[in-house]
Order: sequence, then C-alpha cells, then structure tokens
Amino acid sequence: MRPRLHPRQWFAAARPALGWFFRAGLALWLIGQVAPAPMRAPLGDPQTVEVVRPHLCIHTRLIDEVPEYRMQQTFIALREMGVGTVVEFFPWAYVERSPGADDWSQADKIFAHAGNQGVRVIARMGLVPGWARQDDPDSTLNTLPDSAFDDFAAYSARFAARYADHLDGIIVWNEPNLSFEWGFRPVDPLVYARLLETVSPAVKAAAPDVPVFGGALAPTLEPLGSPHALDDLLYLTALMEAGAGAHMDALSVHTYGFTQPPEADPAPDVLNFRRAELIQQVLADHGYADMPVYITETGWNDHPRWAQAVTPAQRIDYTLGAYRWAAQAWPWAREVCLWMFRTPRPTYSYPDYYTLVTPDFDLKPIYHALKAYGTGETE
Repeated sequence: MRPRLHPRQWFAAARPALGWFFRAGLALWLIGQVAPAPMRAPLGDPQTVEVVRPHLCIHTRLIDEVPEYRMQQTFIALREMGVGTVVEFFPWAYVERSPGADDWSQADKIFAHAGNQGVRVIARMGLVPGWARQDDPDSTLNTLPDSAFDDFAAYSARFAARYADHLDGIIVWNEPNLSFEWGFRPVDPLVYARLLETVSPAVKAAAPDVPVFGGALAPTLEPLGSPHALDDLLYLTALMEAGAGAHMDALSVHTYGFTQPPEADPAPDVLNFRRAELIQQVLADHGYADMPVYITETGWNDHPRWAQAVTPAQRIDYTLGAYRWAAQAWPWAREVCLWMFRTPRPTYSYPDYYTLVTPDFDLKPIYHALKAYGTGETE
C-alpha cells in the first residue's frame, strides 16, 4: 500500500506542476485580453451615404494600413459622419514594384470597403519605384525623371480604368511647388505642365469619365529662386501661362488655416484658409473661372506646444466655420477635404493633432462635432 503524503509534502511535490498550470492559465487570460480584432473584414450589405453637406470630405491614409478591419472601421465611421468622398494616396511605387508587374491587393481592399459603404474616392498619384529612376542613384521616391513620364502615365491610366466606377478624380502628383515633393530638385511649373500633358490623355483614353486634377499646390510664400519651394500663386500663374489648363478638369489645392479663423481676409503675403480665393482668381484671370477647385487638404491643428496650433475648442469652431464659409461663398469649390482622418500609428509630434481619430480608433471631440454637422444635427 502506497503511503499517504502529508498535505505539506503533497504541495511541495506538486508545486512545479501547479506553477506551470498557473502561468499557462495567466498567459492564456492575458492573450484573451490583448488579442487584436480579427484581421479579416467580410463585406456586409452595401450601404449608402446620406450626404447632407456636399462639401464635407476627409483625407484618409489607408494605403499604409495593415489590418483590413481598420479599413472597414474607417469607412463605417465616415459614412456615419455623412462623408460621401475621401482623398486617398495610391503610390506608384507600391503597385508596380517591377516593370509590368502590378500588385493591386492593398488598393483593391480600400476600394472594396469604400464601395461597400457608399463612399467615393479621389486618388492622389505619386512616389516613383526604383526601377523607374535607376539612372539617378541619388534620387528619392519623389523624383520623377522625364524618362519616366510615360510609365507614370501608363500606371495612372491602368489605375483609372480599374477603379473608374468608384473614382471622383485622379490628382497628378502632390505639391509639385515644394522641392521636397519634387525630388529635392528646383521646382519647375513648365516641367509639371508637361507631366499633365502626358498623363491626362492617357487617363482619358483609359477612363473617359474620370476627371484629372492638376496640383495639388502647397500654400507657401517662397519667392522665385528659392531652393525650397515656389509661392503657389506664382507657380499656378506660370502653369496657366504654359497651357496646363487645357489638360486639367479641376485644380487641387491645399489651404491650411494655421492660427487664423476661417473668415480672415486673404492677401498675397498671408497664408490662411481663404488663400484659396486668390488661387481661384488666378484661374479666372487666365480664362478658367468655371474650373472646379477641390480643397484636398485643409484644417487646423490643436497640438498644445506647436507655434502654428490653436486650442481644441478653436479647432472645432474654425473647422465648422470653414465648411460654412465654403458652402456660402465658394460656388467654385466642389469639396473641402480635411487633413486627416487617422494615421495607422502615432508620429509623436504635431501631425498627430491634425487627426479626427487616434491610431487606437478613439474618436476625438472634433469627430463628433463634424458628425453632428455632417448629418444635419447642427448647423
């Protein structure tokens, strides 16, 4: 007969096994608390957006989003805001990594969820794959050599044809009046005019109903000869004089409020929200008064320590005031798109304070204020 162990002896003998079971159970419990949401995001029944405020548009940044459920969550939140259109970035370098080999997987997901929620897309084109700039070893992703214009146009045309049913337009490049966005080269409106002349016919041949946007011009006061940028008014004037207007269906413009309220008067030497009126006047002076203008980036920042920021309450007040101003005073403005909805991860700097939603998808007060405006709950 096996002798019976004293409880203390039994516990001492069993302690290693009990410890293992305890640690395993704790680990399983912790995993259950922190496990991410499912990566898959099956499409539900098709939805539609009830658009009460036609100008309300938001810039998203989903091309760098990994979990597909975040894309779905984003478009549901936008639909619930009453947002019918977004601006999204679709880099050439992400799709055609080698000549003739397109990977549409990320773009397909974005368009699938946008379409499922009834949201339309304005696509911003940019970033050059290495194979298209291999002759310049010092080039950056923002360097578009003249020799790559045709390839970039071909990519834009394939993109437009693939997603034509959901596109409200294609923006040819981003902020070409900034040296950084132009591959750290001197900015050149005449070269950009040639780019438009190359891309626009290709897109129209592939998708005749997809509008081609020129721009998007960055707000800056840099003078002629600056190594950093060129004043957007001067750049657009040179662009129009080069005949670029014939190759654009619309103009894309970036106009930020910085520390000024939306109704602050515009002036050539001032950067504020109403600078867009001076941009539109340049179009009118060159015979394009009826050309639609899309504000594809705008907004205010509420970082507590950035010199160009406002308070959170001012940010809400100024943003709503900007939409009211555009609706009442800008018949030429089709969309006013806030920068931006959310970033996939924090930057730990002032750009985090342009967003409406945190990376963890906590809705900020400005999201709720815009939702109330966008759905007609408030004026």
